[in-house]
Amino acid sequence: MQKRLLGRSGLEVSAIGLGCMGMSHAYFPLPDRRQMIALLRTAVERGVTLFDTAEIYGPHTNEELLGEALAPLREQVTIATKFGFKVEAMPGVDSRPERIRSVCDASLKRLRTDVIDLFYQHRPDPDVPIEDVAGTVADLIDEGKVRHFGLSEASAETIRRAHTEQPVAALQSEYSLWTRDVEGGLLDTLEELGIGLVPFSPLGRGYLTGNIDETTPLVSNDFRTTLPRFTAQAREANKALVDLLQSTASRKGTTPAQIALAWLLAQRPWIVPIPGTTKLARLDENLAAADVALTPAEVADIGAAAADIHVVGGRYSEAFQQMVSR
Repeated sequence: MQKRLLGRSGLEVSAIGLGCMGMSHAYFPLPDRRQMIALLRTAVERGVTLFDTAEIYGPHTNEELLGEALAPLREQVTIATKFGFKVEAMPGVDSRPERIRSVCDASLKRLRTDVIDLFYQHRPDPDVPIEDVAGTVADLIDEGKVRHFGLSEASAETIRRAHTEQPVAALQSEYSLWTRDVEGGLLDTLEELGIGLVPFSPLGRGYLTGNIDETTPLVSNDFRTTLPRFTAQAREANKALVDLLQSTASRKGTTPAQIALAWLLAQRPWIVPIPGTTKLARLDENLAAADVALTPAEVADIGAAAADIHVVGGRYSEAFQQMVSR
């Protein structure tokens, strides 16, 4: 597995990480826990070093899963987790310094480790100055409980203010061929400041793999049933994007998922996507994307063609989108 540096932080990780949320949260029915422990350990064998979780996933159970699976392999992996949501009142946010500290201590226990490699603010909190958030994480770094500070879904202004107080190692935001909000000013800011980008949902929550269409059943408690982009009508309307990936994949002898990931990797050398999966075959498919060579012309053509396709449906409900757009 190739390695990449997340900006100028010195944090080196596998070129493709593993988003672990779906192993115990959001996408139902949930998989067998023992199988997920085996999958996590296999991912390490395959060369994955970046594993992403959060307090809110489960809640708590995803961190506990990673703790059990990765404790014997702790020196080989980088574990990223997050604070900032109100577990008891989703989708409320809470980044008060005392809450950050309590989440950190609890996450350390659940993850069975003495240090969190990358500690993200999961979403901005309009009631807590970002300088206070960054300063609290800086104190945790000084205390040896955290190694690196990250932000998720933050604006360029917020990133700059936080970075002044405590260097930001990475921004985690949604980025894929159907969600390209980070392009332009935000990517330029990250490059200027030397901050890495960790795209979540780089395969469009499974849609860009080509394995989901308007007839695919989603169980009632699957998180995607709340997303406008996953109504049957939207899934049917957005087929043109999957068709684009499929045609490119056919020419390259790869899969749509691998083209989608390879396109992201080609955008910047400090971008590390974290596709999630609960299946070994999909893990291997995703990791193989790091070896898919796209020419600059192919990267440009894919991006231009995708930009001409109107994506139907918002990525979140209106209420949730208002929160994450602050």
